[in-house]
Amino acid sequence: MLERLLFVALLLASALPARAAIDIKDDLGHTTTLAAPPQRVVSLLPSLTETVCELGACARLVGVDRYSNYPVQVNALPKLGGLDDTNVEMIAALRPDVVLVASSSRVAERLRALGLKVVVLEPKSYRDVQRVLDIVGRVLGVPDAQRVWRHIEAGVAAAAASVPAKARGMRVYYEVAPGLYAAGTVSFMGETLARLGAGNIIPAELGPFPKINPEYVVKANPDLIMIGTRGSEGLAQRPGWQQIAAIQRGRVCVFKPEEGDIMARPGPRMAEAAQIMARCLREKT
Repeated sequence: MLERLLFVALLLASALPARAAIDIKDDLGHTTTLAAPPQRVVSLLPSLTETVCELGACARLVGVDRYSNYPVQVNALPKLGGLDDTNVEMIAALRPDVVLVASSSRVAERLRALGLKVVVLEPKSYRDVQRVLDIVGRVLGVPDAQRVWRHIEAGVAAAAASVPAKARGMRVYYEVAPGLYAAGTVSFMGETLARLGAGNIIPAELGPFPKINPEYVVKANPDLIMIGTRGSEGLAQRPGWQQIAAIQRGRVCVFKPEEGDIMARPGPRMAEAAQIMARCLREKT
């Protein structure tokens, strides 16, 4: 009887269609073939780490880059370095089924040379975030990854609706890093400002995150300044900045480090970033 049951089970198993391999084309045009959804994943970019977790696959992560710190459980994972000092040997020792790598990283070919599956992705705009969500969903075998995108869109729309009419059109200078690196119109941060109805003193032709001359900001005379805690000290003491309308009227929003993380990552928390910016616009109107 037992032999008969085993024989029937084998027949049923053989009748089931085999899972088709998945071909994933990444941001560098490289195609990676996955025989099955990976169960051991390494992520080397915070926005990709957050995307994996938002898609319900946080438990599959076995290692992350040093800057991945959300959600909180990823802090217990092995930290594998940053863009310039990735620990390739440690990654190989973790035996990942796939490694998610930023296009700005230089380790993809080294990892492939070790026989690892590598998918290179780096969202830099709203359109990229939607596209990367779809690709990571396919990599993980997660259906309807676009549900996360719909949540982002709804959250950004709600943030925009909360901005009063008198705040719309305010010209903003958003300093994203010390050294006067600004969020340009074509950056994902600039896209968020535009969706909230705000202006941006950094034109598209300067690129997404240009290094700005202090005099440029003085001449542009923004209505509002957004800046992180690290760069905010001595802001009014910068040469000529006492003349800027935003400083004269106290229209400066200083973001806490944890808020800066949210706002610097084009991924699942973009709606939260929009809400932080919208709150700034409301409070400084």
